[in-house]
Amino acid sequence: MTTTDWHGLAIEQLTWHWEHHARPRLDGLTDEEYLWEPVPGAWSIRPRGTGATAQAAGGGAFEIDWEYPEPSPAPVTTIAWRLGHVIVGIFGGRAAAHFGFRDCGVLTWEYAGTAAGALAQLDETYAAWLAGVRGLDDAALARPVGEAEGPFAEHPMAELVLHINREAIHHLAEVALLRDLWANRPRS
Repeated sequence: MTTTDWHGLAIEQLTWHWEHHARPRLDGLTDEEYLWEPVPGAWSIRPRGTGATAQAAGGGAFEIDWEYPEPSPAPVTTIAWRLGHVIVGIFGGRAAAHFGFRDCGVLTWEYAGTAAGALAQLDETYAAWLAGVRGLDDAALARPVGEAEGPFAEHPMAELVLHINREAIHHLAEVALLRDLWANRPRS
């Protein structure tokens, strides 16, 4: 009787998407494209004090447009905003909460004002999350995630791993679409 390596399959799902789709699609990202606002009022990463929202957040020279609760309908976002969300809300914040990665909260993170800076942060937080997930054994995957995940505190770590995979695939596909829109935008 063979057993299925669910842990290995979850890791493979994320790494395959990262290596073959998501990360290669970010090659060549320019600062102009990174900060491009596809519609008026799009949320982005902006120099401190110039945010488009009352609750713009961040701990450095740049802030992310942000409001809690999120307005309805949700705003259109730039590649910069979307990458900031993946860096902090998907990989970094979870790596910090569960695997000892450095502080990575929406209010304190030093958001990158350049594409190169954001890609370096993305690579760093992805690596931290992936290393933590690789280190989990069956018992750790079955344990509740705890208070860091709020109302999901009693859910198993395996569920969080699958959720992060979904979120990363979803949001990085949105970045790919924004890159397609940028490449095919009307030019005057």
